[in-house]
Amino acid sequence: MIRPEHRRLRRNEPLQDRYIQLFNLFCFMRADPFIAELRDRGLLTTEQATAITADERTRPFSLHYEIRTLLYLGITLLSGGLGVLIYEHLDQIGHGVVVAVVALLMTACFAYAARHRQSFSWTLVPGSSLLADYLLLLGCLLFLVLEGYLQAQYELFGTRYGLALALPAVLFFLLAYRFDHRGVLSMAITALAAWVGLNTQPLAVFENNFLTGSVSRAAIALGALLLLVGWLSETRHRKAHFAYTYILLGGNLLLGAATAALFNEVLNPKALLVLLILAVSAGLFWYGRRAHSHLFLLLGAAYGYVAFTYGLGWLLSEFGLDVVFSLGLYYFVASTAAAVWFLTHLKRLAGTDAHEQGL
Repeated sequence: MIRPEHRRLRRNEPLQDRYIQLFNLFCFMRADPFIAELRDRGLLTTEQATAITADERTRPFSLHYEIRTLLYLGITLLSGGLGVLIYEHLDQIGHGVVVAVVALLMTACFAYAARHRQSFSWTLVPGSSLLADYLLLLGCLLFLVLEGYLQAQYELFGTRYGLALALPAVLFFLLAYRFDHRGVLSMAITALAAWVGLNTQPLAVFENNFLTGSVSRAAIALGALLLLVGWLSETRHRKAHFAYTYILLGGNLLLGAATAALFNEVLNPKALLVLLILAVSAGLFWYGRRAHSHLFLLLGAAYGYVAFTYGLGWLLSEFGLDVVFSLGLYYFVASTAAAVWFLTHLKRLAGTDAHEQGL
């Protein structure tokens, strides 16, 4: 039952305000019994209870992440639904109509994003429209759909597959920096990685053999380059907020390629690969503490643990299997205890408590 002190909703108020008031009223009704109980038990004074009641009644409720999730799901469902629709009715629709519709949708997305763009700045640009950011992302996805469709149906690029990958990479990098969009930047880096892999060993795509020495070396080199670009972006204050994306993708690419090459023995010497993985893992761990990021701490610890364990096992294998089994048991027990300690102290290692308190 609504209490008399709650202000009644007036019919002449905007509909959005009435919904907000109803939601706040619902949340307050759920908290009201707890506030009354604390006041009756003497844990809250009348003034404190009144202040909490007023805060619960008027405090806004954020729907930021819910709206972003709905937009993301909407883009995903729209892209998938269009693909299924075109696939099932291609004979009735025709290739020309498909190309025209995809091109029009892509142009509309880019036009809307351009209309709501902000002035260019090397610092973080506050977005004026959440919808514009997601339409820009949808426009980039539609560009890939259009490019792939033209290549599949009309062989637009012929056998110049490198050009088909270089074109979206260049376009997405330009759009990412002009519109200050980290999602598009991730797509650009992905396209760049595909272009580097294709140019390193073109036949690997057709032979389904991606784990080779040349591809591994190219992936490690590109990962190191991305790490360098991310570090320079942050230290030179040129889109410093892009450093997170560069370092995350570059670190994963380098460490993933080096780890895969280590286990599949496509690169030598092994000792150099182990030292490389340990060094980059230590760098990610240090950056995670510096940026107060749990993700970089976990990546550095995980890759470092795998490389250290592999290297230790490789060294112990030189002394025979008996030594490996006897020492390996103690090592895994100790490493398990260390992992538990690391996970329980992760927030302290990242310094997030002090960072949130402004210390």
